Amino acid sequence: MSGGLVQALQLLAALSLLILLHEFGHFFFARVFKTRVEKFYLFFDFLFPFPGLLNFSLFKKKKGDTEYGLGWFPLGGYVKIAGMVDESMDKEQMDLPPQPWEYRSKKAYQRLFIMLGGIIMNVLTAMAIYAFIFGKWGEEYLPTQNATYGIMVDSMAQSIGLRNGDKIVSVDSKPVTRFNKIVPEIIFNEAQTLQVMRDGRQETITIPQGTIRKILKSQRNTFILPRMPFVVLDVEKKSAADKMGLQAKDSIIAVNGQPLQFFDEFDNYKKQYTAAAPIAITVVRNAQVVTLNGTLPEDKRLGMHADLDYTKYFKTETIKYGPIAAIGKGFSYTFTQVGNYWRQLKMIFTSKEVKASESLGGIVSFGKMFSPVFDWQDFLMLTAFVSIILAVMNLLPIPGLDGGYVIFLIFEMLSGKKVSDKVMERATTVGLVLLLGLMLYANGLDIFRLFKK
Repeated sequence: MSGGLVQALQLLAALSLLILLHEFGHFFFARVFKTRVEKFYLFFDFLFPFPGLLNFSLFKKKKGDTEYGLGWFPLGGYVKIAGMVDESMDKEQMDLPPQPWEYRSKKAYQRLFIMLGGIIMNVLTAMAIYAFIFGKWGEEYLPTQNATYGIMVDSMAQSIGLRNGDKIVSVDSKPVTRFNKIVPEIIFNEAQTLQVMRDGRQETITIPQGTIRKILKSQRNTFILPRMPFVVLDVEKKSAADKMGLQAKDSIIAVNGQPLQFFDEFDNYKKQYTAAAPIAITVVRNAQVVTLNGTLPEDKRLGMHADLDYTKYFKTETIKYGPIAAIGKGFSYTFTQVGNYWRQLKMIFTSKEVKASESLGGIVSFGKMFSPVFDWQDFLMLTAFVSIILAVMNLLPIPGLDGGYVIFLIFEMLSGKKVSDKVMERATTVGLVLLLGLMLYANGLDIFRLFKK
C-alpha cells in the first residue's frame, strides 16, 4: 500500500470519527432538551452548501423521529434540528408556527448548549484520546541537554548563522528544556535570538525577519535536528548503495578515506566528489570494519536512508501516568494544544512573518499531516489535534458555523431580544457563501502547490 493511500485512509478514518462525534454533540443536547432531530448524517446528502442540488444519500434509515444516513459529499456532516435555520435551509418549516419540540421554542441557554454541543464533544474527544495516549505510552521526550552532539542544521538554519554541532542554550534567553519545543518556541513567540554553545563559548544568533515564514513554508521539518551518527535505516533496491552492498544497520565511519562521525558530515563529503566518480564507503557491520566500493551516480544520490530515530542514540525521559494522572494530563494538554492552535491561527492575521497563501491548505494538506507509515500512537495524536482544529474552527464567529449561531444567542441573552428568523436566514446564506469561498481557496492552494512541484 502506497504512503499516499495510507495517509488518505487515515484522514478519512479520523475525519469520519470526529464528524460523527461532533454531530453527536449537537444531537445529545438537542435530545436532553427534548428537541426533535430530523436528520443525522455523516457527510452531506447534497452538494454543500447548496441544499437543493444533487440530493441523495448512500445509505439512510429512519428510527423514531430521526433519519440516520451516509451522504455522498465527503466534506463534513450535519444534524437537521427541527425549527432551526441551518445548512439545510428548510424555509418551509420556518414559515409554520413554532412547535414545542422545535429548536426555536427552546430557551436561549438551551439553544446555546445545543449549538456548543459539537465543540464540547470535540474538546472532550481530544481529552479522552490524549488521556489514553499518556496512560498507555506515557510521555517521552529528549531533554535539550541530552542532545550531546548538539544539532545538525539544514541550509535554512545555516543561512541565519547556526552550525552543525551547536548546542542550543536558550531562545530569546529563555531556556528550553525539551528539544522538540525549540522550534515551536521560535515560531509562536516570533523569537529574535538564539543562544548557543559553540567551541566552548556561548554565542548569540540573531534570527532575521522572514525566518519564521520560511520554517512554516518548509514541509521537511529539518530546520534543526539532534546531531546523530550515520546508521543506515534501509537501502533502495537496484540503487547505487544496493550495488555497493550497503545494508541496513551499517554504521558509516568514512568516505574515500576521510573519517566521519555524523550524518551531516556524510552529506558534506558527498558534495565534494564528482558525479560518476568512484566512491569508497567504510562501515562498521557486526563489529567488523568493511569498505564498500562503487560509483557515485550523476545526481549523487546513493539511494539509502539514515536512521534518524534519536531515541536510539540519546537518553530520553519518559513520564509514566496512572489512570487518574493520565486524565489530568489529557485535560491540561488539550488546552495547551488549543492555545497553540489559536496562536497559529492568530499569526495568519497579525504576524508579518506569516502569509495566508502559504499557511492555509485544504484536504490535501490535511492528508499530508498524517504519516505515510501507519503507527497507532502517531495516528491518535494527530486525530486528537484535528479534533481541536475542528473545535476552534467551529467556534469562529462566522454564520453557518457553530460560532456564528453562538454570537446571535449571546446577543439575545444579553439584550433580551431574539434575532429574527429572516436575519438568521440571510446571515446563514452569507456565511455559507463565505465558507464555500474559503473552501475553494484553500483547496485551490493545494492544487496550485501540486502543479508547482
